[in-house]
Amino acid sequence: MGFDPWDAAFVADPYPAYRELREQGRAVWSPATGQWLVPHYADVSALLRDRRLGRTYLHRFTHEEFGQQAPPPEHEPFHVLNGNGLLDLEDPAHARVRRLVAKAFTPRTVERLAPAVERLAGELAGAFLAEGGGDLLTAVAEPLPVAVIAELLGIPESDRALLRPWSADICGMFELRPDEETARRAVRASVEFSDYLRALIAERRRLPGADLISALIAAHDEEGRLSEQEMISTCVLLLNAGHEATVNTTVNGWWALFRNPAQLDDLRRRPEKLSTAVDELMRYDTPLQMFERWVLDEIRIGDSVIPRGAEVALLFGSANRDPARFENPDALDLVRADNPHLTFGAGIHYCLGAPLARLELGASFGALLAAGVPPLRLVEEPQWRDGYVIRGLRELLVAC
Repeated sequence: MGFDPWDAAFVADPYPAYRELREQGRAVWSPATGQWLVPHYADVSALLRDRRLGRTYLHRFTHEEFGQQAPPPEHEPFHVLNGNGLLDLEDPAHARVRRLVAKAFTPRTVERLAPAVERLAGELAGAFLAEGGGDLLTAVAEPLPVAVIAELLGIPESDRALLRPWSADICGMFELRPDEETARRAVRASVEFSDYLRALIAERRRLPGADLISALIAAHDEEGRLSEQEMISTCVLLLNAGHEATVNTTVNGWWALFRNPAQLDDLRRRPEKLSTAVDELMRYDTPLQMFERWVLDEIRIGDSVIPRGAEVALLFGSANRDPARFENPDALDLVRADNPHLTFGAGIHYCLGAPLARLELGASFGALLAAGVPPLRLVEEPQWRDGYVIRGLRELLVAC
């Protein structure tokens, strides 16, 4: 089986295909996706830091100059929202926005959230176990990061049910070749979420609170250095990136533990291993399998010269299993000490929310492991959702 992101069997287990790609070379042309696939750790890590690549090209070229077709006008709300977020901005705009957001989203902010995260994780785990189990995804993995991000942003509890559907619909556009129905849902969610945040920003401007939106407003009002659209796009990105990645890391991680029962039993007995375990679970089956970049200036990767205007696909899932960087990479090793996985990215787009993600994951796994007497057991083998770029399970049914 080769690289085929639309094939269910490949999505369920892409790692054999990644081994083949690494053997084929440092950059492999994919006619199916129209991209240069980059499967090796050293190259992925270096290219994440290479300014000859960009998440966008619009800071240097028009669509026509770059040989690309402009997106349809009806998709504009999605592209305005996405294009003004940290994930797609390039310098100098990226440096300006990241600096201002980092002032508001500080380690102290994460530290302040820690007691609430631990409490909520314990409550969700306790309720789940009291019910005798169920779908771990919907009962524990999803509610925790949604509640945490909402608390961070200052979104009222009565409105939080709106966030997950908006996030799911917007993230559908990050898959390869999204169809028109996916685009329609993403545009609608972009409009609704933006309108909601615009109203919330106006309210926080009148009545500031101890939340991230109020802090971003302060950054905006200081010489107008952060536009309202950048504020809105930042809030949406924090939800989408933090939520989707944390949910999928949780369920993918539990599925990996169920397939490695000796490791799971050892983690139950020795919870002090949890900090290294969380990073190993992120390495072993990362939720973000591919990170796409445009070639802004011609580059050479191995024997391949890649021209300006091409697209490269940095394969995080393959890089995290590269034997040139990780000893015995296909084995789950919860005490792996040397573990510079690329799940959070690298370079200027390194995940700003990495400390918060680690906090949430540690609290979630820790609460279920501590409370799990009798321990959780898998009810049935899970199925993978459609979609390869952001890869996760449909559900994870367990009992105790």
